Amino acid sequence: MTVAFPVPKRVLMTADTVGGVWTYAMELCHALGAYGIEIVLATMGAPLSRSQRTEVAALGNIKVSESDYKLEWMSEPWDDVYSAGEWLLRLEDQFQPDVVHLNNFAHGSLPWRAPKMVVGHSCVLSWWRATKGCDAPPEWNEYRTRVLEGLALADFVVAPTNAMLMALEEHYGPFAGSAVIPNGRSISKTRLRSKRNFILGAGRLWDEGKNIGALVDCAADLPWPVCLAGESRDANSRETRQPQVRYLGHLSQRRLQAWYERAAIFAAPAKYEPFGLSILEAALADCALVLGDIPSLRENWNGAALFVPPDDLNALEAALQKLIATPRLRCELSAKARDIASRLTPKRMGESYLLMYSNVLARTHGAASDTAVLARAHTAPGITTTWKGTSCAL
Repeated sequence: MTVAFPVPKRVLMTADTVGGVWTYAMELCHALGAYGIEIVLATMGAPLSRSQRTEVAALGNIKVSESDYKLEWMSEPWDDVYSAGEWLLRLEDQFQPDVVHLNNFAHGSLPWRAPKMVVGHSCVLSWWRATKGCDAPPEWNEYRTRVLEGLALADFVVAPTNAMLMALEEHYGPFAGSAVIPNGRSISKTRLRSKRNFILGAGRLWDEGKNIGALVDCAADLPWPVCLAGESRDANSRETRQPQVRYLGHLSQRRLQAWYERAAIFAAPAKYEPFGLSILEAALADCALVLGDIPSLRENWNGAALFVPPDDLNALEAALQKLIATPRLRCELSAKARDIASRLTPKRMGESYLLMYSNVLARTHGAASDTAVLARAHTAPGITTTWKGTSCAL
């Protein structure tokens, strides 16, 4: 890949340690390391786990600055958000990054010296609309204001799907510049495993957006067992266990990968899923997919999965029964999903972010922002970039 614009040498990146953003950040940092980019990763939400420290140690281009400041979607976070902002500006003074890459919203409004990119992985307002069918209540007004300010002052806004970018624009737009860059995942199989007759679900089991409860509700009527990986208690410690389902608990990535490789079917009947890293991981492991029929999942997996309305238990059960009874269909869908997944690579994601960084740097330094140059430089189609109403496909 040829990059026509300036290439950053140092990036200050934020990440939370309590969700899929961590996996995304590790894949991206690894991919950017191929270009000699040094990254200071400022973590929030909770201290790093032992496995997370091991992941960081394996990458030579990351320096971690660790905190346990609350994230903006947590309960009463704003004192922490303010303190985290002061801490992040001190990191910028110390590290002198070429680009600031924020994986949270509120800190986009800080007086950064370096150009800043904000990536919207999800948001409370769009989650509320998708799961509750109405707008978020007034207690989220402060969140709405802080996110709007952070995105309005960003030099560039990125989302992992067109559906997520449209949701951000609806709630907080317009933006100075925006792009859709799909997430990437690379998982190596340790050995070939034969598929077994069970259905796997994974994620935060208490999250209404994941809609794992629908899978639990139809499990008793299925001839195959349902296995669920993930936390089964929510923040208020309400238990979600049901006797007809095998609960695996929180699994390390290595152990979860083994379950993906054995599962014949992966079900994610989501009401809200801005991208779906677990779905990508399942597709890489040759699972046949049953997914919620929502725009973001159609965008990624159309033609490679059975789609069901998230609120239709009968449709979910029928789709699962159909796959259980039709081995040929399982093979066809798993092959199609694997083909899509094989193109959603960290390398492609890293190239795309590098181009975005370079474009932001060029514009900040007064260079002409010729998005056509970026389009010619990018070898992976499907990414759309917009600068103040002018767009091109990369």
